[in-house]
Amino acid sequence: MSEKLKIITTGDGSHSLYNSELQETYHNSAGAFRESIHIYMIYGLDSWLARNPQKYPIRIFEMGFGTGLNAWLTLVWAEQNRIPVLYHTIEAYPLEKEIYSQLNYIEHDHSIWHFHKYFEPLHNAPWNEGGPVSEYFNFKKDNVTLEEAQLYPSDVVFFDAFAPSKQPELWKKETLQKVTDAMRPGGLFATYSATGQLKRDLKALGLEVETVPGPPGKKETTRGWKGRGQ
Repeated sequence: MSEKLKIITTGDGSHSLYNSELQETYHNSAGAFRESIHIYMIYGLDSWLARNPQKYPIRIFEMGFGTGLNAWLTLVWAEQNRIPVLYHTIEAYPLEKEIYSQLNYIEHDHSIWHFHKYFEPLHNAPWNEGGPVSEYFNFKKDNVTLEEAQLYPSDVVFFDAFAPSKQPELWKKETLQKVTDAMRPGGLFATYSATGQLKRDLKALGLEVETVPGPPGKKETTRGWKGRGQ
């Protein structure tokens, strides 16, 4: 295992990783599983779908594939709702198999145990290629930085980079603009960060910004909508 990465158990019993070089965890230490579901499924996909019923497929861009938790939970969401999803994610520093194979997400919620077979295929899928992983989930992951990445039109953005204090270059207004420019009219931007600067920048880029309740361990998070006419 990489010397700078350590598997930790978060407050809800699910795993995350601690990066000693950045002195940062990959997820909320109060609960990785709950955080992902709360921010990206409930206040992300469910909210977008409520405004856009039967507008399929849903095109998702994720900044930071990381442990694969968001992608896997989205696959579960797509299969359970029978809604086609086109999922594009980027990651500059992919995890090694000896790390992701030890993560306990597939054991965490037994109500979705029958989707466990899809977790490792997301990690094992070839980089920089795309294709179906399940009936309703089409997946592409690119081993690139955000600066290098070619972005496709997106309906929903999961912006899950390390914190602004740890990777400030990814949270600059100019960087965010690359992402928001690729969002389709009516698109949703979801992130765990709730800094005032982020909200001001997203507003300046034309998004309707909302402060929404956070998961356990976090008071609030940020969500932005792209206007229909943009």
